[in-house]
Amino acid sequence: MGNNARAQTTAVRVEDFLSSIGVCTHIAQGVDNPAKVAACMSYAGIRNIRDDGSTNAATIQGWIEIHKTSGAKMCLLPIHGNVAQSLSLYEQLAADGALLAAEGPNEPNNDPVTYEGVKSSRTNSLPVARFQRDLYKAVKSDPRLAGIPVFASSEAGGSQPNNCGLQFLTIPSGARTLMPDGTVFADYANTHNYVCDHLTNVIDNNAWGAEDPAWNGRWDGMFVEYGHTWWSPGYNGYSSNQLIMLPRVTTETGWITQGDHPISEVQQGKLFLNLYLDALKRGWRYTFIYMLRDDPVQGYWGLFHADYSAKLSADYLHNLTMILADRASTTPGSLKYSILNEPATVHDLLLQKNDRTFELAVWGEQVSGSNNITVNLGGMHETVNVFDPTLGTTATQTLHKIAAVPLVLSDHPLIVEIPNL
Repeated sequence: MGNNARAQTTAVRVEDFLSSIGVCTHIAQGVDNPAKVAACMSYAGIRNIRDDGSTNAATIQGWIEIHKTSGAKMCLLPIHGNVAQSLSLYEQLAADGALLAAEGPNEPNNDPVTYEGVKSSRTNSLPVARFQRDLYKAVKSDPRLAGIPVFASSEAGGSQPNNCGLQFLTIPSGARTLMPDGTVFADYANTHNYVCDHLTNVIDNNAWGAEDPAWNGRWDGMFVEYGHTWWSPGYNGYSSNQLIMLPRVTTETGWITQGDHPISEVQQGKLFLNLYLDALKRGWRYTFIYMLRDDPVQGYWGLFHADYSAKLSADYLHNLTMILADRASTTPGSLKYSILNEPATVHDLLLQKNDRTFELAVWGEQVSGSNNITVNLGGMHETVNVFDPTLGTTATQTLHKIAAVPLVLSDHPLIVEIPNL
């Protein structure tokens, strides 16, 4: 709940929010066309791509061209069981400034890892642990990959059948795992906390709940991957307080618009705006929605239709990233604002552009009905603009000599723009 009189709130750089936005593609599988992907990335303002690893020269060049065209960077999965080939892939992308991160194996519970002649199984995760350890060490030892973060293997911690220590980024002293104390696996925890999970309908605070870093709830989140693992018998990892502070990313999340338990394009579009905002607000550095475009084989998860035309999700995201458009970085300032009796389904995040303009995102996550709220701005402001990214990129209201802004919130964000004169 909101406080009646909030102290000065330090803003988050708009650049940090925009650079957190990612999406999954299937270029390495030959499903997605790089040139069309680049056009989609530019339109929606998506900064990051996650894809499978590849040794194919044309595929690698396709990723580099996407970066040159749209500015997007790649988070790439490794080459199966091969550290040297994975390193070569990462070096090629990094040389062109196109690499965001190196990621460990994808869901080894569903796609086993063979390393050093041993295949992971329903009783043994040691090949996953040893590969992830060696991949991390190789990336961090390579001067051509300086500054490139390593993401943990998704689902590996929660699904490990034997206690290999994959529920940790670095195995702490006295953990009594099969891998030695001090073994380092990753810089960031990595979950597939799908916003749909096992839900059949959107519920209040749907995205907010999915992004909770410590809740043992209905979403496959941090707790069951890094707190107490879900595969029987289950192994202890970090405490709830540690989970809240743990560096983390989401490399898959989403909801379909056709198929089993779909939602409408309108619902998906609004939910995804909330999801990206919730993720940064709750401490997730990067969030990748699965996936860029619909595909009859992979499913109708996309922000774009199968023909690369925009769904409402892409249109809404385009509007939001255009409203917030910013590339430079700055040391953020602070603003004294408050929302009197802020409802449990209303959330806010103060952002600031390089030109010092404040962009206050206020969003509702109420399935039906709406909330009338007032944002008190802590003093008189000469001009305040209000934007609704579901309607377009121009202000829906322009207010003059105003100290408080009334808003009606339902199921998506509004942006209150406050010049910092």
